Parts: sequence; C-alpha cells; structure tokens
Amino acid sequence: MEDNHILTAERSLEIITEQIERSRKSVSEDVGMSLFIAGLCIIGVAFVTCICALLTGNMAFHLLYVLVPILVIGIERYVKRDKPKAPVSLIGSMVDKTWQTFGIFVLTFILLSIPFNKLMLHDALAADNMQVYFIHHINPVRIILLMMGMAVTINGYILKSKWMVWCGIIGGIGGFFWESFGVTETLMTRSQLPLENYSTVQTIAPNLIMAVFTFIGLTLPGWMLKKQR
Repeated sequence: MEDNHILTAERSLEIITEQIERSRKSVSEDVGMSLFIAGLCIIGVAFVTCICALLTGNMAFHLLYVLVPILVIGIERYVKRDKPKAPVSLIGSMVDKTWQTFGIFVLTFILLSIPFNKLMLHDALAADNMQVYFIHHINPVRIILLMMGMAVTINGYILKSKWMVWCGIIGGIGGFFWESFGVTETLMTRSQLPLENYSTVQTIAPNLIMAVFTFIGLTLPGWMLKKQR
C-alpha cells in the first residue's frame, strides 16, 4: 500500500511537470510573437521620432513613445485575430504579470520625470547655470532600457530560454551603462565633431540607442522564440 502511494505521488509529480512544460511551450510562442511585435513598434516609433525631431527641431515628438502600447496592442490583436488564445496557466500568468508590472513602472516613471525635468530646467535657466540641469535631470532612456532588460530576463528564466535571458541582460544593462557613462558624448568629443552638428547627434543618439537595444532585448529574443517553436 505504501509503495502504491509512493508511485502515485511520483506519477502525480510527473503529470504536473509535464503540464508545466506543455504550458511553457504553448506560452513561449505567444510571448515570442508579442516581443517581436513590441520590438518592431518601438524601433519604428524611434525612427519616426528621430526624423520628425530633426525636420522640425521640436523635441516634443519624443512623446510619440506614449503611443507604443496602443500600437502594440492593436497590431498584436490584428496578427493574432485568427489564432486560438494561449491557455490560461501559471506560466502565462507569470509572464503577463511581469509585463504589467513593467508597464506600470515605466508609465509612472515617465509621468514623474517630465515635470521634474521641467522644474530642473526652469531653475537652471533662472540661475543661468545649465550645468545644474545636466547633472540633476532624469534620463528616462537608460532607466526604461534597464527595466525592459529586467522584464525580458525574468521572462527568459520563466520560459527557460537562454537566448531570452542573455538578450535581456545585454539589452538592459548595455543600454543603461551606455547612457549612464555618456558614451555618446564621449565619442562626440573624441571625434572632434563641429559644434553645429552636436544638436543633430543629440537628437539622433537617444532614438538610435533605443532602437538598437530594443532590437537586442525584444525583437531578437522574440524572433528566437518563434523560431524555436
């Protein structure tokens, strides 16, 4: 009787493990498509923002990034309109909660950083010391890239995808340190770029960095997940 109980317990554990693995594979395809679409949308918005800002000289076009969630949801629903929904499961729920948390943190961070930066700019102009602004203003790009990398890495561990884990680490930490250490500014200084070209580079650089590290952190792992399937 005791042996039967042990066998039953072992079999139950095997069944649960098999169900988790099936759920993970099913969710992987859905997540891969979502990451791929999100990555392409961000890259597209980055290029549109860059072109509009260059043509008009108006940095307000960077607010176009707010449209990214709407684009992702709309395109994702259109692409998946004829496909069956991924089954509700623990794996799928964990992935969804990760991205919901990411979205809440990013949206809150952006909404708080805009008035803070305006306040810093106002104080710097009043004191006729722009150095104060450059030191204390919030750079949203590096923080968003870091949080994106964390979300992708966590999803990679949940889905047991090494590609996803490494892409998240490289995209998130790489983008964060690139912006934190002012790599763009350092390259501009060492290249002895003419002063009249600085504003152009400062407009292009953040959007280019966002596009490159988004490709590494979202588009590439999404494509790999789809390919694995």
